[in-house]
Amino acid sequence: MSLRLTANAAKVGCRTRSLLSALGPSLTRFLPPRYTGAVWKAVGGRGERAVVVTFDLDGVVYLGDTPIPGAIAALNELAGAGHSLFFLTNNSTRSRQFYADKLSGMGIAVSPEQVMTSAYATGLYLRSIDASGKSVFVVGEWGLRAEMEEAGLRVIDLEDPAPADFVVVGLDRDLTYAKLRRAHEEITVRGARFVATNRDATYPMETGEIPGGGAIVAPIECSTGVAAVTIGKPEPPMWRHILERTGVQPEQALMIGDRAETDILGAKELGLHTALVLTGVTTPEMERSLADAHRPEFVLPDLTGLPELVRRLEAGVRG
Repeated sequence: MSLRLTANAAKVGCRTRSLLSALGPSLTRFLPPRYTGAVWKAVGGRGERAVVVTFDLDGVVYLGDTPIPGAIAALNELAGAGHSLFFLTNNSTRSRQFYADKLSGMGIAVSPEQVMTSAYATGLYLRSIDASGKSVFVVGEWGLRAEMEEAGLRVIDLEDPAPADFVVVGLDRDLTYAKLRRAHEEITVRGARFVATNRDATYPMETGEIPGGGAIVAPIECSTGVAAVTIGKPEPPMWRHILERTGVQPEQALMIGDRAETDILGAKELGLHTALVLTGVTTPEMERSLADAHRPEFVLPDLTGLPELVRRLEAGVRG
């Protein structure tokens, strides 16, 4: 049995374009449900062809090492239909190859080129400002260090007294006071530039949420009084890279995420279609109270109904 997917007019908050536009007339869509007792909501009615589908990972495709029920089947159906799939994660602790291997092991064939991590995006940013050959002190894990080296920077160890040109901070589950102190000194005494891979306050796991990258960035900003340049979602670099690589317009892409203040906000500001899935950090109660700027076009209980949604977006179905 299907649930009725009701669309209501809403305003799209867009801080970068300062645009508030009323979205199309009410429409009705039908999708296969997995979330009983809820009304699926679609805000907006754009009918452009959705070619590229981008996904957050943690809380959308899997939790920790456990695939979310229905996710892998939905991804394979979309891939089999010829859609270009890309995976965006603010988790900076692992490499793109790691995530490609992890997804492939779960049953969806993925290449590293389909993965965009905040660590990789930070490396792209540093290359764009001619940071190759310069030094960086990293507060983060091996995936972030590897991406800094891949970008041509020299990673300074905690015991190395050499000054750093940059301090790059991401999720670090081995954080120590010594690392915080060194980052503080590099920024305040030696003038290092401060870059954050992301500001996610939490990170979803099978057993619940743990402190995220933003919880590591915050104390350094607090002690130094310096605001970090932020690269990951909701900032635009990761989406822009994918749009440039594929050659599609934002209205030809769809972003699926579980965190409204990053996945949905950032994608909306660039003009992508957006769908919030309720398998991660956002609960149904939280979704009902979202601010306009964080409100997606579509709310899905999980990825089971996503292929049908994409087909309807392709066909330009309107109520």
